Amino acid sequence: MILIAGPCVIESKEQLERVAKELKEFEEDKSIDFYFKASFDKANRTSLDSYRGPGLKLGLKMLDEIKKRFGYKILTDVHESYQIEEVAKVVDVLQIPAFLCRQTDLLVEAAKTNKIINIKKGQFMNPADMKYSVLKVLKTRDKSIKEATYEISKKNGVWLTERGTTFGYANLVVDMRSLVIMRRFAPVIFDATHSVQMPGGAGGKSSGQREFVEPLSLASAAVGVDGFFFETHYDPKNALSDGANMITPNSLKNIIKKIKRIRECL
Repeated sequence: MILIAGPCVIESKEQLERVAKELKEFEEDKSIDFYFKASFDKANRTSLDSYRGPGLKLGLKMLDEIKKRFGYKILTDVHESYQIEEVAKVVDVLQIPAFLCRQTDLLVEAAKTNKIINIKKGQFMNPADMKYSVLKVLKTRDKSIKEATYEISKKNGVWLTERGTTFGYANLVVDMRSLVIMRRFAPVIFDATHSVQMPGGAGGKSSGQREFVEPLSLASAAVGVDGFFFETHYDPKNALSDGANMITPNSLKNIIKKIKRIRECL
């Protein structure tokens, strides 16, 4: 089971280390393929005044320190093509943000690396059309590939992440059919914390309904996915980004226990 977890954005060295320490048991669990996640820049914040992160240079330095200290594999977002060369020197997974999932130059540049590419499904996208984003990566890596299948994408290190669909009005809806549809052509991760986000729902910043993180996670486990994405923070209410939909490490541990039981039943 793939598990991606960590804070939404790097707030400080101390914050990063504290969250990383609390997630250590997942790295030690042989049934979990664990990736520590944090963003050095949140370029898609609602307001110009919102905190974005420490930036590329300092953010990568801090992520590299986490990698060396804890032995974690690292996942982070890239927003522009020029960032990829430097980011790929540190991380194991390059994540394409949902708003940029059709950005051809970004996908192609990411595909030129030897890293896993995690493409988040746009909140505006038909899940079936994510096949074409996958193919942009696959064909860049191997021109002989004609179609995207689950096995081909898995072999070539391309994942898709579901994070809900927006109809506007500060809300997201998760359609469980999308997990089945996208898994026809790539391994699928369910993003449990972004799926309960309420974009722009707090007047110039996003809100969220973290009470639905657990039921949606368990539902997606029952449908069948390859992994899960949870943004975690020891003090979500005071987090500088996505606090309303993040969960604590202890909450995550309880949810993972239940997910494991569902997977065992399946």
